[in-house]
Amino acid sequence: MKEKILKYVKEFVLFIIILAVTTNLISFYRSGSLNSEPLHINNFKVLNGDVYTLDRTKPKLLHIWATWCPTCKLEASNIEFLSKHFQVITFAVKSGSNQEIQTWMDAHHYTFKVVNDSDGQISHSFKTFAYPSTFIYDKDGKLKFSDVGYTSTLGLYLRMIWSDF
Repeated sequence: MKEKILKYVKEFVLFIIILAVTTNLISFYRSGSLNSEPLHINNFKVLNGDVYTLDRTKPKLLHIWATWCPTCKLEASNIEFLSKHFQVITFAVKSGSNQEIQTWMDAHHYTFKVVNDSDGQISHSFKTFAYPSTFIYDKDGKLKFSDVGYTSTLGLYLRMIWSDF
């Protein structure tokens, strides 16, 4: 009996490793078409109407997502955590009115900064075709990392620290 359980555990671990490698390869392939130009935008109008200005002395994470995207919903708690430690701005693509997005944010207890990309124009300027898409820029506005699909909190956290060097 013990041998059978050990066999199933090994198969499960192998499956998880293969799944992780495969999803990372797909993400790497998808991220190749994203905009890799330096970040030239300094100010964003967030949901409540305030203008959020990026601090040009710190790295920044830009996250493009949608309320209707299942993977985005899974990753939202990661973005929330990062927003407590780093400079994070997000863009909700075609997710309804400011009030609808804010209602969604409130229902999930999220407080990260959100820009309503109601027509997808901002998303298009980053050449985003799948959600979520994440861009990490260093303090000089140079793109250090881009990713399409789910990324763990640890993965994003380490990339933010790395982009600060």
